[in-house]
Amino acid sequence: MRRSPIAGPYSRIRKNEEIRAKEVRVVDENGKQLGIMPLAEAIKEARKRNLDLVEVAPQATPVVCKFVNFGKYRYRQEKREKKRPKGGKLKEIRMTTQIEKHDFETKLRHIRKFLTDEDKVRVTVIFRGREIVHINRGRELLERIARETADIGRVEQYPKERGRSLQMLLVPGKGAATAPTITAPAQSAQYETGGFDDAEEEDAQGDRQAL
Repeated sequence: MRRSPIAGPYSRIRKNEEIRAKEVRVVDENGKQLGIMPLAEAIKEARKRNLDLVEVAPQATPVVCKFVNFGKYRYRQEKREKKRPKGGKLKEIRMTTQIEKHDFETKLRHIRKFLTDEDKVRVTVIFRGREIVHINRGRELLERIARETADIGRVEQYPKERGRSLQMLLVPGKGAATAPTITAPAQSAQYETGGFDDAEEEDAQGDRQAL
């Protein structure tokens, strides 16, 4: 079957001989129901009116088609699409404190692209094993990301500790000229070692609980 020359999402809209159903329910250009017709008859009737037969409800049984000027119909649909808010999706980028420079730069490019596309971005720094005792390294990573995206994004949610990770939420919109320093909350020093004097004592406590 010859493809429609119209590019983009509207190339998937079937019209006239592109319609596959043998019978269709027809609605005229004024919204009046004309009933069910054989496809050939419906196309012939549309052309008598210098219009196209366009499939508007392909999931219906039978398929619903309407007499329209397809050029104008496509223009109205595209105009409606442009009015819809773009973006708004939530993306997530994950990394560890041991991330290599090249990987960090790649993830930073992805974050900038998402913000440019008007998506929100949740940046998560994951701590593996004893990396949790260096939680401030995670904050330094997030601070750098906030600083290097301040021209196109702003921090909506400052870093929060969630289990063995830190999460920060960025949203589209120009931030401050200089990204604010992300300081650790007062209780974080206790969190870094789980409230114990050192990591070895924490391991010993875990071993006792396991017995």
